[in-house]
Amino acid sequence: MTVQRAPFDRAAHLRDDEGILDALRASSDARVVVVREGRARVAEGALVTVAPSEVGEGADWGLLGRRRDGTALLLAVLGAETDSIDAAPAESWLGVRDTGGMLDAEDTDLLVTSVALASWLREARFCPTCGAETRLRQGGWSRHCDKCARDLFPRTDPAVIVAVESADGERLLLGANANWRGRMYSCFAGFVEAGESLETTVHREIEEEAGVLLDDVRYISSQPWPYPRSLMIGFRATASDQRRARPDGEEIIDVRWFTRDEIRSALAGDGPIGLPGPASIARELIRQWCDERVPSAESGRS
Repeated sequence: MTVQRAPFDRAAHLRDDEGILDALRASSDARVVVVREGRARVAEGALVTVAPSEVGEGADWGLLGRRRDGTALLLAVLGAETDSIDAAPAESWLGVRDTGGMLDAEDTDLLVTSVALASWLREARFCPTCGAETRLRQGGWSRHCDKCARDLFPRTDPAVIVAVESADGERLLLGANANWRGRMYSCFAGFVEAGESLETTVHREIEEEAGVLLDDVRYISSQPWPYPRSLMIGFRATASDQRRARPDGEEIIDVRWFTRDEIRSALAGDGPIGLPGPASIARELIRQWCDERVPSAESGRS
């Protein structure tokens, strides 16, 4: 899960300077995160940045902000056909799923931001209202349609993800998605629909996917997930009756209640099931439940 305070400065005050990208691309002090097909260069446990002059032609550019030491940070998005920077080996290009706990907080936040903005820069060139090609503004953080005067911004789709525990706090309900073919179990998740609150989505998704009604819901943390533009909003909830649990048979093919000993074994890679990787908020929600002492009925409920 993400930290509460942004590890790097997004420097939003610089975005209204129309010449900021050209100025920083000409600077020898600026550094660039290069993204290609949702991946960036990683070496020796750190995100690789290059000088603007090393990027070459054909990139889409954006302003990321500044590192803690004041270094200006740019984004350059390359197409799939572009040659690797400095002939870098293919295995050094990693995405958010690949890095897990490999990077520090600043580099992790920078990688997620870079991948998310890169996707928007490449995929949102045309106005959804009139179809005209749009003009980049605000250092890559908005587009303007000169034909119909519409302003466009990077989109974020909210989705809830929920760890459901039994009423006594001794078991955790996890589901196996059909896409995983029963090899992995995880928390339940779903996108917020039009007109829904986050809490309403939690109740609806759990009842739809696992047949379970909830007594209470509480927010834990959130995680940006740029595949392509989600924000995963993590909750804990308590099932009102664990006997009701059943899979929907379409998206979820199995649901099971797990003890802490079973979860500890799975976290260690010893079975009985596979769990989400270390880059995901799902694993953190599962780990938090596993590591905590069982709360009293009156504590921490909302």
